[in-house]
Amino acid sequence: MVVTNGCFDLLHVGHVRFLQEARALGDSLLVGLNGDASVRELKGSGRPVNPETERAEVLAALACVDAVVVFPEKRATRFLESAQPDIYVKGGDYRPEDLDADEQAAVQKEGGVVKVLKLTPGKSTSAVLAKIKP
Repeated sequence: MVVTNGCFDLLHVGHVRFLQEARALGDSLLVGLNGDASVRELKGSGRPVNPETERAEVLAALACVDAVVVFPEKRATRFLESAQPDIYVKGGDYRPEDLDADEQAAVQKEGGVVKVLKLTPGKSTSAVLAKIKP
C-alpha cells in the first residue's frame, strides 16, 4: 500500500500527476487529508479554500485514489502509525532529510520506505491562488 498526505486545497494538475505517480508504485493509494484546522495552522488564515468534506470527496473521485482519511493533526504521525504503509510518498517540495522525523519513524517502524516524487514545475495551490486574487 502506498500512502501520501497533504492539504489538497485546490486540486490542480500537479496534484493529479503526483497522485497518479504515487499510485503506480503499489497496489493501492491511501491519501491522508489534513483537516480544516490543521490546514489553517499550516497555511494561514483564509485557508483552506474548500472544506475538508469537499476536498475528501474530490480526491476520492480520482481513479488513482483508493481511499481518503481526514486527520485533524498538523503532522501525519498518528495517521501513518495507523496506516502502516509499505511506501510513503511526498512531493518534491520536500527533501528526504527535511521530512518530519516522527513521520519517517512511524513509516520505518513497520518496515515501510519513504520516497520523494518530483513536482510538476510551476503547478501549486499558491500559484493558482495568486492568479485568481485581484
